[in-house]
Amino acid sequence: MSLDGSAVLVTGGTRGIGLAIAHRLVRDGAGRVVLGYLRNEAAAEAAADALRATGAEVDLVRGNVASEKVVGALAAAGPYRVVVHNAATGVVRSALETEDKHWDWTMNANARSLLALTRATAPAMERGSAIVAVSSLGSVRVLDNYVLIGSSKAALEAVVRYLAVELAPRGVRVNAVSAGVVETGALEHFPNKDEMLATVERTPAGRLVEPGDVAAAVSFLCSGDAAMVCGQTLVVDGGFSLPA
Repeated sequence: MSLDGSAVLVTGGTRGIGLAIAHRLVRDGAGRVVLGYLRNEAAAEAAADALRATGAEVDLVRGNVASEKVVGALAAAGPYRVVVHNAATGVVRSALETEDKHWDWTMNANARSLLALTRATAPAMERGSAIVAVSSLGSVRVLDNYVLIGSSKAALEAVVRYLAVELAPRGVRVNAVSAGVVETGALEHFPNKDEMLATVERTPAGRLVEPGDVAAAVSFLCSGDAAMVCGQTLVVDGGFSLPA
């Protein structure tokens, strides 16, 4: 595909999966990349430098994407040909150890923010544009300590379906990619990290998902080849979720 020098937005785009997606979109022809990030300035600057080295123009927007002010800043940096909502956060605890404030924080950042971001950016998007959300297997499977994040990802996928139907007549596609276990810095927040990494033993493909695998799926969903893919969640997990 070719993005023909267009502008793209990747929230949570300065590390891990988000950064891999940003690099892939530049490879696909994006001329300008806006990266949203929460707080790690060093990682953000390093990511921007790496992308600029490829010839792309890069802008950084710091803050929680659940914030109306941050959403406004991200939208103001558009218009965009592609919007990727990869930013994710959440409290990793068992259900009985959670509090209502943990629910609100997780749901707002992971699910509600997609709706707010779309309201702010979609009106300026041209036909043929795409919005992609990054989900996880916890949206449909029960994972240890994942009740809040899993619930927010299930809500995220529901929002994707509703947005897809509403925006399809405008020529804007909305889909999601659901990734299996990916070894990134995000895993450090899970007390059962070693068990999660051990899932490679029961993954039919014989290896863990890599950030580039997720980025490739996002690239496809943003391409003309996915013109009739609407409101779907594409699972990228090497077959992990298939066996009983």
